[in-house]
Amino acid sequence: MVFQPRPNHPYADAPRFPDGDDVSIDDLLPGTGPVEIEIGPGRGGFLFERAAASPASRLLGLEIRLKWSAIVDERLRKGGLGGRVRALNADAREALGRLRPDASIARFFLHFPDPWWKKRHEKRLVMGPALLDSLARLLVDGGELFVQTDVEERAALYAEQIGAHPAFEPAGDAPGSPHLGENPYGARSPREHHAIADGLPVSRLLYRRRPREAGAGAGAGAGAGAGAGAGGGAPADGG
Repeated sequence: MVFQPRPNHPYADAPRFPDGDDVSIDDLLPGTGPVEIEIGPGRGGFLFERAAASPASRLLGLEIRLKWSAIVDERLRKGGLGGRVRALNADAREALGRLRPDASIARFFLHFPDPWWKKRHEKRLVMGPALLDSLARLLVDGGELFVQTDVEERAALYAEQIGAHPAFEPAGDAPGSPHLGENPYGARSPREHHAIADGLPVSRLLYRRRPREAGAGAGAGAGAGAGAGAGGGAPADGG
C-alpha cells in the first residue's frame, strides 16, 4: 500500500498515480511516442539519462517513496521534460494492474529491485507472478523487459521467475539466454554507476514479449501464476 500522508506532510502534494479501475497511459503521458516505464526510479537518474538518449520516447517512473516521486517529478518539470516524462507515487504492482490499454508499453525497466533480505520482508518483494502478469498484458508484442541487479542470487531468482512465464522469451547476447554483458539503453541508474565505479559485477537480464496468438486478446499468455502475487511494491535502485 502506498503511504497516505497527513495534509501537513511536506510531500502531501506529490503527484500520484490516479484512482480508478482503468487509467489510460495516454492521459498520463499525452503524445504519440513509444512508452517506457521504470519501476522504482528512486532519485530519477535513469529517467533523465534515458530521456536524453531517447528523445522520442514517453517515460513514466512509478516510485513508492513519496519524497522521491515529488522531487523527481518537480525536477522533470523544471527541466522542461514534464510533457513526456513523469514520476508518480505508486505501488507499481497495484498501479500496473489498472493501467490501460493492453499492449501499449514498449519497455519496462527494473534496476536493482528488492533490497530486502529477511524472511519477514518477503511480502515487500516487487518481482513475482502478479507483476509479471501485468507486464505481459501491457507490453506490445516484441516489447522488452530489462532487469538489473548486483546480487547474483537475485539474478538467478529473477531468471527463474521470468523464464517460467509463458509470455516472455530470453533476448540476451547468446541464443536462449537472457544475460547481457552491457546495458544497451544509453542510460544508467545511480546504483549501476556506483557498481561500475566500484568494480562490482552487474547481472543484466533482457526478455521480449512473445507474439500473441492470432485472435487472442492482448493479455493472452499473462495468466501463469495469477493469484500468487508477491509483495508490496518495494523500491528499486535505492538511489
